[in-house]
Amino acid sequence: MFGLFFIIFFNFNIYSQKKYYKEFYKNGQIKEEGWLLNENKTEYWKFYYQNGNIKKEGHFKNNLEIKYWYFYRRNSGIEKEGHFKEGRKSNWWLFYDNKGVVNHKCQLKNNKKNGYCLIYNNSKLIKASKFKHGKKIKEWTDFSSFKDENNLNDLR
Repeated sequence: MFGLFFIIFFNFNIYSQKKYYKEFYKNGQIKEEGWLLNENKTEYWKFYYQNGNIKKEGHFKNNLEIKYWYFYRRNSGIEKEGHFKEGRKSNWWLFYDNKGVVNHKCQLKNNKKNGYCLIYNNSKLIKASKFKHGKKIKEWTDFSSFKDENNLNDLR
């Protein structure tokens, strides 16, 4: 029994190679870095612009984005952030203006709007829309009517 376990474990380790990978632009700045497992992106990765500022960061599993990701503008300000599930955008995503303030947030499923999208101006809700499979099915420009027609627990 121990011999069989040893052979299986030993064979797995021979063929399973995890290594830290870095790639650079021609100007010498780092382009991307993260873990590879059998040549597939896995765990935490960072990607950079040619000027050295971070472009995006998040987790992979088998070359697919998973968990929570952050995306940045070339000047380092945050642009958007949100969840991935098996390489597709899902759940809530936050989108920021040039000053780093949330200007809208949307629920996504399989890279499409699916649920609510809330639009803000100066941190105040000014418009809400509801989507199903990427198609708008309802829009509100008045917060009281939006609140009356919806269960606000859906927004969590």
